[in-house]
Amino acid sequence: MARHPLTLQTRLMAAVIGFVSLILIIVAVITSATLGQALEGQLSEQLRSLSLRTTSLVTQASVPAALHDTPLTAQSAMENVAPPATGVLLAVAAPGSGASGVLVDGSGDVRDLSDDQLSAIDEALGGRGSGAITFTGRGGGSYQLIVTQTSVTQFSDKITVVTGLPRDAIQSTMAQLLTVITLATLGGLILLALTTAITIRVSLRPLRAVAGTATRVANQPLDRGEVTISERVPDAEADPRTETGMVGAALNRLLDHVNDSLASRQKNEERMRRFVADASHELRTPLASIRGYSELSLRDRALPETAQTALERIQAQSLRMTRLVEDLLLLARLDEGQELVHGTVDLTRLALEGLTDARPTAPAHHWIIDVPEEPVIMLGDAGRLHQVVANLLANARTHTPEGTTITLSVAKEGDEAVIRVHDDGPGIDPEVRDELFARFARGDTSRARQTGGTGLGLAIAKAIVEGHNGEIAVESAPGDTTFTVRFPLTPASALSSAPDSTS
Repeated sequence: MARHPLTLQTRLMAAVIGFVSLILIIVAVITSATLGQALEGQLSEQLRSLSLRTTSLVTQASVPAALHDTPLTAQSAMENVAPPATGVLLAVAAPGSGASGVLVDGSGDVRDLSDDQLSAIDEALGGRGSGAITFTGRGGGSYQLIVTQTSVTQFSDKITVVTGLPRDAIQSTMAQLLTVITLATLGGLILLALTTAITIRVSLRPLRAVAGTATRVANQPLDRGEVTISERVPDAEADPRTETGMVGAALNRLLDHVNDSLASRQKNEERMRRFVADASHELRTPLASIRGYSELSLRDRALPETAQTALERIQAQSLRMTRLVEDLLLLARLDEGQELVHGTVDLTRLALEGLTDARPTAPAHHWIIDVPEEPVIMLGDAGRLHQVVANLLANARTHTPEGTTITLSVAKEGDEAVIRVHDDGPGIDPEVRDELFARFARGDTSRARQTGGTGLGLAIAKAIVEGHNGEIAVESAPGDTTFTVRFPLTPASALSSAPDSTS
């Protein structure tokens, strides 16, 4: 699956927020680590100071224990402390007395450490000598422990003293710090995202204006007729002093040049159209004179055979030239919106008449008509529409071999009237299919011309169809060629008031 491309705004926001998030995470990690080390160091200093006092208490308690021959315990050492420090952990291991320990809870009460807690302390220390170690007591929280040993004359071996302070304050402080950093980071990123989005959106406004202007221009029909491009990027979005404004200013200059070029093209087309129309109109008279004099001269039976043949050739070529001039004049007038007289047209009847006229011209072809029972009525010029059908049938007849089946059909599809001319001939060369409706277009070798023609038949048909707001298209493959003409159907209210122009 193709990945959906991201917009420039999305990429910029992702890049900015991603880099800032990375920087904030790095700062948060460094800050947390530095503060944690500082708090751990402060706790270690407090623990060393406390260890000196607890070791002194144990030394003091060892004297009466030795005199009275009683065990030396942590409880006896803590009896001399009033009130005991909250959170202090004290464990004592003396020769002949075993291990004992006490813990001062948050309310100041002194409670004995259980055997499991003493075992946990021993496992945490792992036989180490003096030093600091972190121990998570079972039911007693997290403590920082330090081990010291002291020698007492009453005991043969050294007394081991374990002193601990809770790490809850450090953990609470770090949790609060991380919470504050997380909330501040999220709030900052949200504010950054909003600010970045607004800034980028404002900065890219000229580009959106350029895109909107280009889209509106692209939707205009620029291929024909009089075209004026009035769309421009607003001056506020085309400031050449900014990078995005330079794009808008450049597009405005481009549209100015294109508009001037289209205006010049339109003037040239109108000039050429007038020339063709005027030339065609002026040529009709001398051509009629040539044809008339040739016909008059052919009536002289005393003419030699060579002269008679030459006059017949002159007459044939004058007729061909007359048809060409008439076609050019018709195209010029259609381009100017002339020559169309609208009225109600029965396409069903028009198709029947067109096929009836075409069948005698090619008796070796198979002709088929397919029309609905109900007439298909539209508003148009009956004479010119008849010419469209005649040209399409003549094109199919001329460029297909004998025995080809030609089918003319009329149908109503939705709000359109559709005329189709289908044949099972050799088809149209794809290389010339796109230029088939151009003026003086020639068919490919598979549709060799069998009779003389001006090459304007399909061009005239296209001009007439477009003059009726219709469309003409062709689809061709070997053995399957179809010309399709579509006309918009006229509402019944308009048809009722239009004159009947069906011939």
